[in-house]
Amino acid sequence: MLEMLVEGARQLGLTLTPAQLAAFQTYYEELVVWNRRFNLTAITDYQAVQVRHFLDSLSCLLALRTVGGRPGRAPRKPSVAGDGLRVIDVGTGAGFPGLPLKIVCPEMRLTLLEATGKKTRFLEHIVARLGLRRVTVIHGRAEELGHVPGHREGYDWVLARAVAEMPTLAEYLLPLCRVGGHCLAQKGEDAPAEVTRAERAITLLGGEVNRLIPVELPGLAETRYLVVVDKVATTPEKYPRRPGIPSKRPLR
Repeated sequence: MLEMLVEGARQLGLTLTPAQLAAFQTYYEELVVWNRRFNLTAITDYQAVQVRHFLDSLSCLLALRTVGGRPGRAPRKPSVAGDGLRVIDVGTGAGFPGLPLKIVCPEMRLTLLEATGKKTRFLEHIVARLGLRRVTVIHGRAEELGHVPGHREGYDWVLARAVAEMPTLAEYLLPLCRVGGHCLAQKGEDAPAEVTRAERAITLLGGEVNRLIPVELPGLAETRYLVVVDKVATTPEKYPRRPGIPSKRPLR
């Protein structure tokens, strides 16, 4: 079982333990059951979930284990990437990429931010079902959380997958990232063009593009990218703007 996950993880430099594989199997089963009621994801095929949800999430380790970390520390090995880091997954949906990363990096302090109530109920359920510790589920929006003390500029890594185009996404992510931290956006083949369109917004919000990391997943023809943005300066207090405005009037 989970053969594609095992092989794909090996290509990422990970050897998944029996306990981790059991957690992924339970995650899949619960996702399918809840999806019948709440339509959490359009992808429920067993093989497709392994690649498009689990492996796609774990590919973030290509950035987490090589970029930054705590000041003064060497880059981490894949098995301990994210150790002790404070991470937030913005618009996490059914928990991607945050929860697969938490399964393989248990010391990560993870916050899952989701605006849809039915999805946050699933997240609370699966976190409890898997017995994951140091995971906080928040029902809310990035535009609001980005102004809340303790969250604004409070995270080492701010992650997002398939949430918005880069000019809008930058305004969601960078206010939550501490100076010296990093944002990571999972993007498709249009990532280079999106980043070009977002350069002004990224700079205005205190960011600087670090790199684009290409990702090849087994069985998928398209190339995906990890867009890594460093937080190099404090975000101006007026950002993020009120809910809905970043998507209606992206910074250009």
